[in-house]
Amino acid sequence: MSPRRVRAETDAVGRRERPLLITVDGEAVGGNDGQTIAGVMLAAGRLGWRRGVSGAARGVFCGIGVCFDCLVTVNADRDVRACRRRARDGDVVTLQSRWPGIPGTARESGSEDR
Repeated sequence: MSPRRVRAETDAVGRRERPLLITVDGEAVGGNDGQTIAGVMLAAGRLGWRRGVSGAARGVFCGIGVCFDCLVTVNADRDVRACRRRARDGDVVTLQSRWPGIPGTARESGSEDR
């Protein structure tokens, strides 16, 4: 998957980009209104945003909200599917991990693996 933006002057549909800014683990990441959180992160070159039990980076896998590989915390709401959630200007995204001891947010007690 490669992120691609259509320039306004060549857009036959007539879309007009409205920029937005989200924060991902303290880093400002720019995107456009209408993009999903996953789309904003992919366009910014972030291909992985959590770690599996092996420590390997994980990001978007299915892209349609079925696999749970793109789970992030958005504005303190855990387990948000980044591929399904539209980014809103000012969103605060925190990367998370389901496995204790793996970099990212440690699993909270009582939470279950999916």
